[in-house]
Amino acid sequence: MIRKYKQYKDSGIKWVGEVPKDWNIKKIKYECYVKGRVGWNGLKSSEFLTDGYSYLITGTDFKNDVIDWNNCYYIDKVRYDEDPFIQLLNDDLLITKDGTIGKLAVVTDLNRPACLNSGIFVVRALNKELSTRYLFWILKSSIFNYYNEYTSYGSTIQHLYQNVFVEFTFCMPTFAEQMAIASFLEVRTAKIDQLIALKEKLIMLYEEEKIVLINSAVTKGLNPKVKTKPSGIDWLGDIPEHWEVKRLKWLSTIISKGTTPSTVGRDILPVGDVRFLKAENIVNNTTVGDPSNFIDQGTNEILLRSQLEELDILFVIAGATLGKVAILPANFCPANTNQAVSFIRLKDKKYVFYVWYWLQSNLINQLIWLDAVQAAQPNLSMENLGNFYIPFIPVGEQEAIVNHIDTECHRLDSIINQFQAQIELFREYRKTLISDAVSGKIDIRCEVAI
Repeated sequence: MIRKYKQYKDSGIKWVGEVPKDWNIKKIKYECYVKGRVGWNGLKSSEFLTDGYSYLITGTDFKNDVIDWNNCYYIDKVRYDEDPFIQLLNDDLLITKDGTIGKLAVVTDLNRPACLNSGIFVVRALNKELSTRYLFWILKSSIFNYYNEYTSYGSTIQHLYQNVFVEFTFCMPTFAEQMAIASFLEVRTAKIDQLIALKEKLIMLYEEEKIVLINSAVTKGLNPKVKTKPSGIDWLGDIPEHWEVKRLKWLSTIISKGTTPSTVGRDILPVGDVRFLKAENIVNNTTVGDPSNFIDQGTNEILLRSQLEELDILFVIAGATLGKVAILPANFCPANTNQAVSFIRLKDKKYVFYVWYWLQSNLINQLIWLDAVQAAQPNLSMENLGNFYIPFIPVGEQEAIVNHIDTECHRLDSIINQFQAQIELFREYRKTLISDAVSGKIDIRCEVAI
């Protein structure tokens, strides 16, 4: 049962509204010490040590709302002593101010000197009337997010300026009540996080089931009693007796890749006649329109070699998403692509969906990464892609396999989607619970002893 306080008053904060009558309204600058590393005192990369006198904390050291001391860089004592204002203490609250702003960590288990790199503020309560544990949840709440949005004037904020941050206004109950709210949220959010973790684990298991399903269907077929024979390919093993094995290039009229328009003096456009697809447009084995890039018809004619056709199989051959695969649908045509995406055009379009599933199989994924050339980024050559072996089976059997995979994957995806929807509800509830608790919309005093 949700309980509320008996009396409320207007907080004077647009995005907070009413708060309990006895609560105070405070600003960070009056209640906290806030300091970051100033520009003139910035560190060179050569000063980031693997061992030294003092820990050097960066935003990447924030793990689960505390500092991961095991992976920190170090600095020498001279550099540490230069700026006493950013030397850390246990119970300090840290917040990132550059890039991904608003990440939080509480300093605990400090066993040697530590200080900040640029990009982080240390926030320290100035008196015993403010709990760091409570302030953590204030800055974790949507109230602080609303403040950032309000002060960003509609732009995408990439930096939290100190003179803006210290003006942040928040609700401040008694210290005992702050501790009760913090304890309540620590317990409740931990339970919510456990539920989310359980759902995510179940999603992972169902995703693994999809992989097993696809691997089995495209390598062994649907009849478990069929006679088998050696495929002649070590990594493929035995296959049904009536199947053949061919190289992908033997089934294709062309296997090629695209070009970046700038190499021929042309531009990528936000709107245009011809869609220009990149690796980012291949997501979850489908072609997506975001990011939306185009080229004009003149550029498309210049890039004649990589003009795409409906039912071309798109395959990422460079970068972190190496091996992602999709089929080009008719509504994306006309289209062209860049050098990170290969396209496979089959001689017989009836084989497209089977080949698409084959290229999603775990066997192919392992081969891709074994064959990937490790340079500045992983990549796969056209030659290696074309030389991949694939079972070549009767069209009718291919269609049966594709239909089976479609049906089973649709069933598994429905379950996964339900879990994902539940996770979103849990996250939204978590967000609301935090904001309601720190703004007094709910009275948690009956839940936690004060």
